[in-house]
Amino acid sequence: MRKIPLLLSVFSLLGAVAFATPSTQIWIPSTDIQPFGVPHFGLDGYFRASGHGYYEAGQRDPNMFDSGLTIGVLPFQAVQMEVGVDYLSTFSGLPTDDHPIFFNAKLGTPENTLFTNAPALAVGGYNFGTKSHDTARTDQNIIYGLASKTLPEICCLPSIGRVSAGWYVGRDVVLTGPNGSLGNNHGLLLSWDRAMSELDDRLWLGVDYMGGNNVNGGLSFGVGWSFTSNISLIVGYDLWNKKSVAGANTITTQLDVNF
Repeated sequence: MRKIPLLLSVFSLLGAVAFATPSTQIWIPSTDIQPFGVPHFGLDGYFRASGHGYYEAGQRDPNMFDSGLTIGVLPFQAVQMEVGVDYLSTFSGLPTDDHPIFFNAKLGTPENTLFTNAPALAVGGYNFGTKSHDTARTDQNIIYGLASKTLPEICCLPSIGRVSAGWYVGRDVVLTGPNGSLGNNHGLLLSWDRAMSELDDRLWLGVDYMGGNNVNGGLSFGVGWSFTSNISLIVGYDLWNKKSVAGANTITTQLDVNF
């Protein structure tokens, strides 16, 4: 299943920061790339599943919302690229709500392109914000690399799906850990996803993990449903590695439309 912009979370001692993503699984980037010339609109919400994790007792962590547009920009099959822009906000008056625009880009190649049985490969960047000073800065500037492979059928058993693995690194002074600690700006990217065609071609399952004790680190899982070939919805749950940094866990809904 294709998933494009998504994402928003809580960051810094002063409040929440929004961030924009490329084509993703549920939370982390995927090796999927938007087709050339096809605009994709994403509308995502992250709703707190409990009272608080970041703020003191009595103050509920804000919900988070993302609307974004992504489009493929290379007319080739072997080498593909997408770029995107997102508008992200908590609509709660936090300092970073004043700088809601974020950018992303990804370059990659599909499975079996480089050689027979080759994995899909992708490199990209996201969470490129427009505020680069003081504690409300939004320039996480995450760079990542990923490889993914759809596992084949074995002994007449169906494929277990696609697995992905990679690594990311971002700006150290922005992707801080508990109490503002440095050295938490990198980590693993892992995922599994599968179209449940034996049940219904429209059904999809996915799980992904982003390492690091920063605002982005967490485990997400969800179920997707394609209403048509161009419209789909994911409903999922996000377990953040450090609630003292990222806030309380969230229930996510992600609507995706290809034009």
